[in-house]
Amino acid sequence: MKDLFAKIYKDKGPLGKWAEQAEGYFVFPKLEGQISNRMKFQGKDVITWSINDYLGLANHPEVRKVDADAAAEYGSAYPMGARMMSGHTAMHEKLQNELAEFVSKEAAYLLNFGYQGIMSTIDALVAKDDIIVYDVDSHACIIDGVRLHMGKRFTYKHNDIESLEKNLERATKMAETTGGGILVISEGVFGMRGEQGRLKEIVALKQKFNFRLLVDDAHGFGTLGATGAGAGEEQGVQDDIDVYFATFAKSLASTGAFIAGDKEIMDYLKYNLRSQMFAKSLQMQLTVGALKRLDMLRTMPELKQNLWKIVDALQSGLKERGFDIGTTQSCVTPVYLKGSIPEAMALVRDLRENYGIFCSIVVYPVIPKGLILLRMIPTATHTLQDVSETLDAFDAIRDRLENGTYKRMSAALIKAMGE
Repeated sequence: MKDLFAKIYKDKGPLGKWAEQAEGYFVFPKLEGQISNRMKFQGKDVITWSINDYLGLANHPEVRKVDADAAAEYGSAYPMGARMMSGHTAMHEKLQNELAEFVSKEAAYLLNFGYQGIMSTIDALVAKDDIIVYDVDSHACIIDGVRLHMGKRFTYKHNDIESLEKNLERATKMAETTGGGILVISEGVFGMRGEQGRLKEIVALKQKFNFRLLVDDAHGFGTLGATGAGAGEEQGVQDDIDVYFATFAKSLASTGAFIAGDKEIMDYLKYNLRSQMFAKSLQMQLTVGALKRLDMLRTMPELKQNLWKIVDALQSGLKERGFDIGTTQSCVTPVYLKGSIPEAMALVRDLRENYGIFCSIVVYPVIPKGLILLRMIPTATHTLQDVSETLDAFDAIRDRLENGTYKRMSAALIKAMGE
């Protein structure tokens, strides 16, 4: 019999094998200072494009005051216990009602965490006879939720409606055999590519197939739609989303999440979501803080306007300079370059150390081998000066990548890795 840990000692995984070279710098970096467009990294000032604070609320003085006042009044423990047992309050109900109204649904239910919450939502919505059909590029939280499913599931090609239709045909035949139903899952905005899910086209397939639609709108909530209610509002199909999910970790700059839909469905879920039934209630200061943030989202349209001023400047500037930003239809701004993982490390180090630009680096296995993705998150706190400096820096690092500078710089690292 093998030691359970033998595989760990032998294979650290596609990212783990780079831990010695990457940890503390490329992965698990430490950004310091107030959350803003400019922070400190290893003692140096950098323009930060890696903070999901879309509307700039994280360090907003009104938000900070409400958070501080709520913490002073309630502490960090209240309410104690799970919602069903002892952790339910009028504030939780108030936040749920306001969220439901904001996203045009009958009811909503609070979740402690987005990742945990959507996994549990998927688990609660389907039984072993049901079939799940989901976008192959879905976020890890959706994939892990699908893994909990004891029945059949199919993936369709990313944002490919023809592929979805073919898989719905397969799912329909199978459901007729099992006696189950079908759940389709898409994201409102795909967080790496920045593309919106093709919700309008997905909804149109309801005329041909009998399925329910779950949308993870983590990156759309607060950033898309006339009021900021997300990708469904943007595409005019919010009413046709059966279960709407969004997190507080992006536009609301906090912790927590929610689901929304018809009242009967929400009532069912709140009695069957294991991650909420058996976990401590969302802390009061987070609940009160979310109410304040939601109110600002509703009453301060300039927050979203400021965000999109920066988004438009950054994305148009990158395209004008010949950078490949894919087909993003959201604030998420990917920049695709060609190179190896060691070249990516050299490039990002240069970008941070010599140009004061901090953005996330994404490489294989998240994206195909040979590609480097620099993922940028514009926020309402960024300035046009930040954009200008960043565009100039990107021009410089692209030149160095193409003339082989980073390949030469990475040679020592490749040798050290024995490759």
